[in-house]
Amino acid sequence: MARYLLLIHDNEEYAETAGEAALRALDEGHRVFNEEHKDVVVSGEHLKPTSTATVVREDGAGGHLVTDGPYAETKEALGGYYIVDVPDLDAALAVAKRLPYFGRPGEAAVEVRPLY
Repeated sequence: MARYLLLIHDNEEYAETAGEAALRALDEGHRVFNEEHKDVVVSGEHLKPTSTATVVREDGAGGHLVTDGPYAETKEALGGYYIVDVPDLDAALAVAKRLPYFGRPGEAAVEVRPLY
């Protein structure tokens, strides 16, 4: 078995414009996803908006620079993740394809990366 990180990138504006019913449906989709994949999901979390992020960088002089906001300004932002324990990359991709974000073509993407 191998562990993979499923990084969910989505348009943050969706949460602001989708409406309560659509957000409840998305939450329900994740509940169902977790139930259907309980044998392989190790953990997962939904992240707060990038506006709540803080970035720490080395300042080049032996110190650190702390700034408010996301690492990079982009249309799509990291909105959450799952760690799954599956036999191989093909199995991780099959799990990623079942995430409830798909249904809005072009609006979400899942990056699948193996863990050491």
